[in-house]
Amino acid sequence: MQETGLKTAPPPRRTQEPVVIGHRGAPSYRPEHTLASYELAIDLGADRIEPDLVLTRDGVLVARHENELSRSTDVAEHTEFAARRRTQEVDGEQLTGWFTEDFTLAELRTLRAVERMPGVRPLNTAYDGRYGVLTLAEVVALARRRSTPSRPVRVQAELKHPAWFAAQGLPMTELVADELRRLGSTGAEGPMVVMSFEPSALRELRADLGPRSTPLVQLIEEEGVQDALVTPAGLREISTYADGIAPHKGRILLHGADGTLVGVSDLVTQAHRAGLTVAPWTLRPENVFLPRHLRSGDDPSGLGDAQTEARLLFALGVDSVITDAPDTAHRARAELSADALAPVRPRS
Repeated sequence: MQETGLKTAPPPRRTQEPVVIGHRGAPSYRPEHTLASYELAIDLGADRIEPDLVLTRDGVLVARHENELSRSTDVAEHTEFAARRRTQEVDGEQLTGWFTEDFTLAELRTLRAVERMPGVRPLNTAYDGRYGVLTLAEVVALARRRSTPSRPVRVQAELKHPAWFAAQGLPMTELVADELRRLGSTGAEGPMVVMSFEPSALRELRADLGPRSTPLVQLIEEEGVQDALVTPAGLREISTYADGIAPHKGRILLHGADGTLVGVSDLVTQAHRAGLTVAPWTLRPENVFLPRHLRSGDDPSGLGDAQTEARLLFALGVDSVITDAPDTAHRARAELSADALAPVRPRS
């Protein structure tokens, strides 16, 4: 993908206002994937809420960042489940802990959510133990409950490890397609959008649901094996089975080794030429996640200027942003809208 300087040509004109997607809700302020996190995300201006989906032993789709439970729940405190702690490889990564596929939904209901990054977000630990594990159906029900004719709220879900789950006897794409039908969410304008890093999972869903069905989005890592996907040929190939891409923000905002912003790529323009929407991830307000020039102070967990980062991405023409702090992206969008409506002053 071609790199350019920070000054770029004006982005293509959007047909709609860009969308704010609350990544796992609003985890900058509440433990992720909890009812409180999703509710707050909507209150802070999110147009969509984004659950990560994994599977239980009885084939229920639940919202967790990963299938290993010890970082995001209090499972380690449940002596009745002590014998289920084990080590296994998940998509090439060796993990030790408790795994969703070893629990029924009823058993998961006994667990309580905790803050997954307490070192970065210590204030969120005040909410540990207050909320349980949600199913996809419950997240969709929340979005529908909070939707109004003037402000619909949708769910943009990520499928975690679909091929790996299929190898464990849990065919995730089939179960997702069945659940979308059960929830009445197979239409292009329905309450659901589905994302995955695995092209095969998206292809299977498109074949199962049909060409004018639930929008599908190809997730793309910052670098590595998916590099071919962001070439013009790769983007055209994605357009045969998906409606958009969700690249790591570093694919658009280019950084040096020290975290300094050094330029921008033309990925947004190239994706739009292929007929794809663009939704970069993940915008986070803490210094450790921000470009050097947007950090404030030396504390990695201190809050920097995430609003400017969101504003830059909107100015580059992205169709949406996936963010841990929906309020900052909401304000950035409002700033750009105000700028667009401001009268042009004649030069003196």
